[in-house]
Amino acid sequence: MGVLVFLLMILPAVGGSHMNLMKAESPGPSVGKLVPKVKSTAKILYGIYIFLSILQVVLLLLGKMPLFDALTTTFGTAGTGGFGIHNSSIAGYSTYIQVVVTIFMILFGVNFNVYFLLLGKKVAQAFKCEELRWYLGIITAAVLCIGWNIRGMFGSVGEAMQQSAFQVASVITTTGFSTANFDAWPQVSRTILVMLMFIGACAGSTGGGIKVSRFIILAKSLNKEMHQYLHTRGIRKVKLDGKVIEHEVVRATNVFMTAYIFIFAVSMLALAFEGTDLVTNFTAVAATFNNIGPGLAKVGPMENFSLFSNPAKLVLTFDMLAGRLEIFPLLLLFVRDTWKRY
Repeated sequence: MGVLVFLLMILPAVGGSHMNLMKAESPGPSVGKLVPKVKSTAKILYGIYIFLSILQVVLLLLGKMPLFDALTTTFGTAGTGGFGIHNSSIAGYSTYIQVVVTIFMILFGVNFNVYFLLLGKKVAQAFKCEELRWYLGIITAAVLCIGWNIRGMFGSVGEAMQQSAFQVASVITTTGFSTANFDAWPQVSRTILVMLMFIGACAGSTGGGIKVSRFIILAKSLNKEMHQYLHTRGIRKVKLDGKVIEHEVVRATNVFMTAYIFIFAVSMLALAFEGTDLVTNFTAVAATFNNIGPGLAKVGPMENFSLFSNPAKLVLTFDMLAGRLEIFPLLLLFVRDTWKRY
């Protein structure tokens, strides 16, 4: 949920900087207050977070998972941390438990504003959320494609779809749990999973990655520019959920992607000196920068990052922090004016 959001919930309001603090902490291209007071917004977000967490613990206990396992698995799911307490991650648990974890990984990847609308009985408005529809659509398409592609590796199509759903949910929400060695899956499945690493979850969720909303904005901006070439005098606005997106948000999205590509390229170049193969280096940067966890090849779900030297680990550590903090808060540390005394 974020340290700053937690502080906003418990500390008294001071000045007008709290909205800027929440914007700095919240993932995605933009964030707004759910209610007039920022402190109340923070409390609502934590209320939703705690409710979903308790619900997952209860459902896991019903599946006969030990209490300690249920708590740690829930913490890993809710915060998209993904640390399993067993070497097999979630693979050693029953299908019921894997399905529960799959569902809650997807739920925690949803923009929490949607849950607020549902609490306010604005169901129609909640499901009109364009980002939510794209998010669920991408998951559905990926699950079906991968499930069909790996059907011969499992006892039935149903089992293949269940395993596909778990890995897709884990990767797109950047949770990092695993139930299978997806590095051994066919090339098509592995390619789709790598693409999902970059997409990430929804803005305003606990997930990492670039975020679905940014890709929607970029796609609509591209569409707008294409129409501008054909109709030079035409005026076309970029809209999301029927509302015009401010130029500042579009600009911030473009700048974010520029910074993202630059850091990714520099990180790849730094790892190239390690002598490891391209797939390992590429997915290592993708997995850390997008806060996924496992990558492919020598950093696959059954491997780890111990093969890298200490300098390389520092690069990947920087990527993990930059990805979690949405890049700019960390980059500000390297700007001279940040340390300038007035």
